[in-house]
Amino acid sequence: MPHNQTPGPVLVVDFGAQYAQLIARRVRECQVYSEIIPATTPLADIVERKPAAVILSGGPASVYTPGALPAPDGLFESGLPVLGICYGFQLMIRDLGGVVAKTASGEYGAATLQLSAPGASAADGGLMVGLPERQQVWMSHGDTCTVAPPEFTVTASTASTPVAAAEDKARRLYGVQFHPEVAHTDHGLEILRQFLDVAGCRADWTTANIIDEQVDQIRATVGPGRAICGLSGGVDSAVAAALVQRAIGARLCCVFVDHGLLRKNEAEQVEQDFVAATGVDLVVVDAQADFAAALSGVTDPEAKRKIIGREFIRAFEQAARQIAARDADGQGGDADGRGGDADGRGGDADGRGGDAGGRGGDAGGRGGEADGRGGEAAEFLVQGTLYPDVVESGGDRGGPGGKGGPGGKGGPGGRLTASIKSHHNVGGLPEDLGFTLIEPLRTLFKDEVRAIGSALGLPPQIVWRQPFPGPGLAIRIVGEVTSERLAIIREADSIAREELTAAGLDRHIWQCPVVLLADVRSVGVQGDSRSYGYPVVLRPVTSEDAMTADWARVPDPVLARISTRITNEVAEINRVVLDITSKPPATIEWE
Repeated sequence: MPHNQTPGPVLVVDFGAQYAQLIARRVRECQVYSEIIPATTPLADIVERKPAAVILSGGPASVYTPGALPAPDGLFESGLPVLGICYGFQLMIRDLGGVVAKTASGEYGAATLQLSAPGASAADGGLMVGLPERQQVWMSHGDTCTVAPPEFTVTASTASTPVAAAEDKARRLYGVQFHPEVAHTDHGLEILRQFLDVAGCRADWTTANIIDEQVDQIRATVGPGRAICGLSGGVDSAVAAALVQRAIGARLCCVFVDHGLLRKNEAEQVEQDFVAATGVDLVVVDAQADFAAALSGVTDPEAKRKIIGREFIRAFEQAARQIAARDADGQGGDADGRGGDADGRGGDADGRGGDAGGRGGDAGGRGGEADGRGGEAAEFLVQGTLYPDVVESGGDRGGPGGKGGPGGKGGPGGRLTASIKSHHNVGGLPEDLGFTLIEPLRTLFKDEVRAIGSALGLPPQIVWRQPFPGPGLAIRIVGEVTSERLAIIREADSIAREELTAAGLDRHIWQCPVVLLADVRSVGVQGDSRSYGYPVVLRPVTSEDAMTADWARVPDPVLARISTRITNEVAEINRVVLDITSKPPATIEWE
């Protein structure tokens, strides 16, 4: 039986894990409130929070690394229920008298977990109660637990890990070497739920309050000011824009930067889908020449991302000045200059507002404020930054599920996660950023964002669109970005997406980057003649949150159609290859 339920939060102790926020998020899926705290938090501060339970995250270090972060001193003797995951599990094993061994090779990706005592009854109160004897789990570790501490029971193992799970039920100390929080661990959520149950956690929190919480925080942050949103047409920026529009109405203007790195017909789809659905004020900035000049001769992927981040900001700054000048000329606002109705939504009877030019005019139109601020430049920049962007850039974070506020500034502690790559809207931002950032999705994952988008009334073609990186096709060209190479990859990408859609695979596949290996040529035979063309890589993956991914098992006939069409219709390509690597060890995008 579970212990008496307690209302305190579950505290996730962050040792710099790529998945720390995902752990907190999975706990919230179990309707239990969770927060993240840094590994340096003293036990006294933890106890003061009166947590229902504590979870120790994984981390990039070995427990043997000099200066490796320890568990909070005295935690395992505190009487609090504790679950150790990966690095956190190894700390528990080592500190309580077990053995963590250095091994010649690690264990990464899918592994088969074998339960030591299958069929245990619910009365036993362990993590593995009722689970299959053999199941797939997701591993990502170098060191291995080989001997459990005294009084611990080994509950599972794998071919490479003798102690893959262990527990001391009397002290409510539990640990697993694998990652129950990731989607590719078959019964991971059940394992977390059973830990929360034996810890006596109260299941009374739902993610439905994220929208209301973010709207309130956005209103408090922006006040009477104005904001612009970098709209890409993808679900992230669309949902961020919809949240901010709900919060401040007509004081939001969306900016679509046509940087020349877009997929085929991207710009048209943005206007057709998002603008038609929301009636948002949209300004298009043609910055193709600026981006092309800045990227000329650049091959390093980190340099590409940082250049693109800088050029985006310059484009937004230009757009903000244009919008301010436009509104100052009287193109926004109605007769009394209101530009927004009582609930901040703006718009006339059909929700769109605006005069014949679509820029304002009647009640609730597009520009102007009651205090005459219609001509002022926007101070706030809205971005659809998600948590995976932040964690891969090694950036700061706020508390999970929106607790960090629109700017992602809340939440305790500093950033411990190892940097993997900069994202154009995180690590790629220039130091002289002329805006205050509003990032309402900064602590959320893609599936949460999609749920919010549906709740906000966005159409399915936006909510379920395949993710597309902000730097666009520039990071799907391995090598220098040129107009010729962009045209090649744009056509190949269009063919792949058409065939996947025709096969009904859009909901099955998370995304399918098509990557041009621009500095590689291969010999082929086309039209009875020798060809020397580019190879492209298909990278179809399945995922739930982009933190982990597996390569998608696309049916052979679909792959054959994609390959045949690309090599027939794109003359410069004579070879199509398939990437069958999971994440980890690879990222989804090649750059």
